Amino acid sequence: MAQSLLESSALSAFFGSIATMIAAGIQTDEAVLMLAENREESHFKAVCDQVYIGLISGKTLSDAMEETGAFPRYALDMVRTGEHAGRLERVLRSLDLYYDEEHRMFAKLQSSVAYPAALLSIMAIILGFTVAVILPVFVDVYQNMSGSLTAGSFGAVSLSVTIGWAALGVTVVCALAAIALVIASRSEAGRQRVLNLFEGFPSTRQAMYQLALSRFTVALSTYIASGINNEDAMQRAIETVDHVVLRKKLKAARNTMISTDNPRSLSQAIAENDIFEPLYARMLTVGSHSGSIDSVLGRLSQMFFEDTVTQVDKVIDRVEPILAALLTLAVGATLVAVMLPLIGIMGSIG
Repeated sequence: MAQSLLESSALSAFFGSIATMIAAGIQTDEAVLMLAENREESHFKAVCDQVYIGLISGKTLSDAMEETGAFPRYALDMVRTGEHAGRLERVLRSLDLYYDEEHRMFAKLQSSVAYPAALLSIMAIILGFTVAVILPVFVDVYQNMSGSLTAGSFGAVSLSVTIGWAALGVTVVCALAAIALVIASRSEAGRQRVLNLFEGFPSTRQAMYQLALSRFTVALSTYIASGINNEDAMQRAIETVDHVVLRKKLKAARNTMISTDNPRSLSQAIAENDIFEPLYARMLTVGSHSGSIDSVLGRLSQMFFEDTVTQVDKVIDRVEPILAALLTLAVGATLVAVMLPLIGIMGSIG
């Protein structure tokens, strides 16, 4: 049993390579074997070997993948869907694209955060030394003074200590958050936790909704293309959704589809429950009337995913300047914390 999930780059390589070999007429088990051959011992090779063993024992690709414990649930659900629908190659290619883009996004996030995180960590150490070692020296000096010198300038060192501790606290919190983000973005499980965290931030909440919507529409498209009726396809596609808000909307939409009083079509249910934006809902309605609803859903899934990538890129582009600004404030606070007592001394002496 594999000990951890494959990283996004490895998932992309796995699905893309298998899809290419299947398109060339190679059997799935042979494709997995060829993918593992001539590779150095690694987690990826071990996973491919386990998948191959499962395939030659008579298991489906999705079941063989599931036994390894190295594939995310969404990937397993989509491969299983593709197998039932007879569209495995198409599903594998969509997974290849999805995980390739995910890898690119997190690589950019990691590079944007890593350098400021290192500088913030250094500043936290400097501030800690300033507050714990340097400022107490000034406090001792003032406590040993008497008369107008102490009365006129002790407030400066008190303010300095307050600024130093406040700056240290903020810098440590920011440094730990940045380091945690860098570490999490290195593993597939950590990336999933980051995505779950992003669902709660106003700046990324819509992007995470679009990402969940993209996953849902590609699953729904695959089920409908396999000949499953819209109501059952809707129910199965809902099972692939983890996003709480979207899942609630989808369940409400399906209830209107199976209502005995006034049942709605798939496109009507999606439009009335505000699952898609009005423009996309109209595209789905047109596809429903023309009999190409699965193709329209496939195009919409790609559009939703591209929109997600664009929105997340914008957020990532703002991360580094924000951390740089916090670093600048930390440097300024350090200088103020050190200079205030000296200013107080000079003012008292003058």
